[in-house]
Formats: sequence, C-alpha cells, structure tokens
Amino acid sequence: MAISFDNALGVHAQALEARVKRAEVLANNLANADTPGYKARDVDFQAMMQKAQQSVSGLEMAKTDDGHMDTSTESASGDLLYRTPHQPSLDGNTVDAQQEQTRFMRNAMDYQASFQFLSSKFSGLTKAIKGE
Repeated sequence: MAISFDNALGVHAQALEARVKRAEVLANNLANADTPGYKARDVDFQAMMQKAQQSVSGLEMAKTDDGHMDTSTESASGDLLYRTPHQPSLDGNTVDAQQEQTRFMRNAMDYQASFQFLSSKFSGLTKAIKGE
C-alpha cells in the first residue's frame, strides 16, 4: 500500500507555503516603509487555507463545461490585496512599520509552528515505515 503524502500531511504543506508567501509580502512592505506613494499589501491567509482545505478534502468545485460559472475565488489563490491604513502618511505611503513588524513576527512564529507540526508528521511517517 502506497503512502499518499497529500492525505498524510493534510493542509499543513500548503500552510507552510502560504506563510512563506506572506513573509515575502510583509518584508516587501517593511522595505518600502519610506517609499512615497507605496501601498501596503497582504495576502488573505484564511482564504488560501480554505481553498487548500477544499482541495485536500476533494470538495472543490470544478468547471466541467464552458457554460458553467467560474466559482473559484481569485483572492483565495494568493493574490495580493491592499491594506486599509489607519493613518496614511502625507506622501501617500500606507505602511505602518510597527504594525508590519508585528505582523511579520507573528507570521514567523506561525511559520515555525507549522514547520514543527510538519516535521513531527514526517517523523511519524518515518517511524511507521521503519516499523517502530
């Protein structure tokens, strides 16, 4: 019997990928905190996870005919969204460096938690293969 990594790992691999993408976006926001006119961006992590959960569970809707409506949500695929600023600066920049740093650190902790969970899953699979 073959091991299906998709079934064994669930959405945790996609969660790790989504955390990496979010870290890139947040780092880009921090790098452009002083750029005039720069608009802060973010990804909709919850929508990405919902789409990943649907694809893992097999309940994802499929467009089987050209006449069918497209039910996929584009933001769920990881498209970047603009963040509504609390206080935009006079030069049009919407990055709040302190909030971005907080989001980046929270995302880093969540990434580490997802990585540890995925690592323990692989450890369990390795033990199962070895018969321990």
